Amino acid sequence: MKLLMIVFWSMTMTGLAQPDADEILERVDHNMSSRNRVVESTMVIHGRRASRTITSRTYSVGDTKSFTEYLSPAREQGTKMLKLEDQLWIYSPDTDRTIQISGHMLRQSVMGSDLSYEDMMDDRKLQEIYDAEIAGEENINGRKCYRLQLEATVEDASYQSQQLWVDAERFIPLKQQMYAKGGKLLKQVMLSEVEKVQGRWFPMKMVYKDMLKEGDGTEFQITSIRFNQEIPGYIFTKAALRK
Repeated sequence: MKLLMIVFWSMTMTGLAQPDADEILERVDHNMSSRNRVVESTMVIHGRRASRTITSRTYSVGDTKSFTEYLSPAREQGTKMLKLEDQLWIYSPDTDRTIQISGHMLRQSVMGSDLSYEDMMDDRKLQEIYDAEIAGEENINGRKCYRLQLEATVEDASYQSQQLWVDAERFIPLKQQMYAKGGKLLKQVMLSEVEKVQGRWFPMKMVYKDMLKEGDGTEFQITSIRFNQEIPGYIFTKAALRK
């Protein structure tokens, strides 16, 4: 009887140590998604000849609303972006005009970076877009990771499939690869500097690389992040773009 109990306990603990793909994705979404957030960040865009640094502040509510104001350098200061559901507007202080970005324009680069407008807009939980399978285990920077294969279940997914390397202890992605329908690798993201923020693990640095263009990628460094804040509703209005 004692031996059977030991075997049963060993099997139970093994099961706990090896979550299935859905459980892994659920824990990733728990860490990476929030009711709302306020983020201050620095984006370093590495071009072929020189690098540019842009700072911004972003307010977001779930995956439906976000408002970004660019703070520096001087040529970008005052530029603002507003997302409401699947619509995106950009205000330029140079021209004092607000334009809507839609259709194929959403695939264009944001300020010459390796991120597209589409990348910035899609804040949905991964579970809402993909089915997941565990494809193996690998180490990323000394951390044991589950490698997940994700396949899109919705027609409007930005990428047909993804591979995701998830830290087996903290359940944060450390590497992400996004693919087109034909299987071509389009983008890669490396995530690091994981910190515990308000009870959740979160990567403070992300390096994006558009695999179809030259350059050394775009570094996205979070300098401040606050979850579940009280954000005034007027921020998410077109009128706020001109303030």
